[in-house]
Amino acid sequence: MMTKIKFCGLTRPCDIAAANEIKPDYVGFVFAPNSKRRVGYKQAVDLKNLLSKDIKAVGVFLNEDIEQVISLLNLGIIDAAQLHGDESVDYIRRIQQETGKPVIKAFRIHSEADVAAAEETIADYIILDAGTGEGKTFDWNLVEQFQKPYFLAGGLKPENVKEAMRQLHPYALDVSTGIETDGLKDKQKMADFAATVRKEETA
Repeated sequence: MMTKIKFCGLTRPCDIAAANEIKPDYVGFVFAPNSKRRVGYKQAVDLKNLLSKDIKAVGVFLNEDIEQVISLLNLGIIDAAQLHGDESVDYIRRIQQETGKPVIKAFRIHSEADVAAAEETIADYIILDAGTGEGKTFDWNLVEQFQKPYFLAGGLKPENVKEAMRQLHPYALDVSTGIETDGLKDKQKMADFAATVRKEETA
């Protein structure tokens, strides 16, 4: 199965245009309040309307009011919810039941206990991340035996993505900082990242 690609933190129409051309499997709209990549709901609607129907939009949340998450999913503004806070099992289950859309739960991986917690979640997918949003990797050796399909995040860039694929074989690769220049998405870096992943798949 081909490794999926997610470009996270898109904020501008030109970012969407680049994504439509490069064709990742997912793009991420960040709604978390303190993120420098945060978009408003109206902005997300405008961006989703420009996005190719073949690409899934993921909403990135941090302890968001659950009604807001459910509304964005049911309105079709996002196709999946990615949760980075302290959301409970009940919170995740309610989103799944009321929307029928996938939930992706993020886990910061610093120890084997973090890996064990990620293994137990009822979320549809998992993101394994360094958790800083600063483009840093975590110790990949911790998750070499991980059993569930997961998105690998944290510090990925064209220069290290081949190594990540060979060592871990993740379901998907989630990149944000690694495809930016001066804090904004860089179309060339986006294209290079996707090309590197696809070339490794066929190597």
